[in-house]
Amino acid sequence: MALLEPRRYWYLRHGETDWNARGLSQGRSDIPLNETGLAQGERAGRILAEHADRYARIARIVSSPLQRALRTAEIAARDMVQTGHPEVTLRVDPELQEVCFGVQEGQPMGEWYDSWIAGEYTPEGAEPFADLKARAAAAVNRATAGEGVVMIVAHGALFRALRAAMNLPANVRLPNAVPLWLEPGATPDAPWSLTDLSQAA
Repeated sequence: MALLEPRRYWYLRHGETDWNARGLSQGRSDIPLNETGLAQGERAGRILAEHADRYARIARIVSSPLQRALRTAEIAARDMVQTGHPEVTLRVDPELQEVCFGVQEGQPMGEWYDSWIAGEYTPEGAEPFADLKARAAAAVNRATAGEGVVMIVAHGALFRALRAAMNLPANVRLPNAVPLWLEPGATPDAPWSLTDLSQAA
C-alpha cells in the first residue's frame, strides 16, 4: 500500500542558512536563514505568484516549526501577495520538522546517506530513515486532506524521505527554496512527477 495519498501538492525547501553554505548537517538544530536564504524566500514567492495558476493556485501553507522553514514560508507568502496572489493561511505541523541527525548534527555532510536511507546505518541518537519516511508521509497526508491545494515548506532530508514514498530515487539533493509541483503517478506503484518552477523564472 502506498504511504502517500494520491493528492497533488506544492513543496518548498527552506532558504539557505550559514550551515548550508558550510556543508554542515543541520537536522533539528534550529539554524536561522542567512541573507541569501531571505532573498531566496522572496524569489520563491514571486515565482509561485507568477506561475502557480498554470498548475494549481495555493490555498494554504503548512510549515515545519523550525525557524529556517517557517521564516521561508512567511516570506514566500508575503511576496506571493505582493505579486498578486491571494492571501493564504499558514499553519505549523511539528511532524514536518527535519530529521534528527544525532551526533552528525553540525558535522560536515558525509558519505553515509545511502547507508542511512537503506536502513543499514543510523547515526547515534538519530531518527532511522524508515521512521522519517512514515512520519513525513503522514504529515503530508494530513496537509493535503484539507480544502484546496497546499504548499508544504520543510526540509531537505525530509524531502528525501518523501521522494522514497513517491517511488523516486531517495538520495537526491533538493536545492534551497526551489518551488516544486508534485503530481501522483497513474498507479500506486508509479513514480510521481516533479516540476521545478525555479527554471520558469
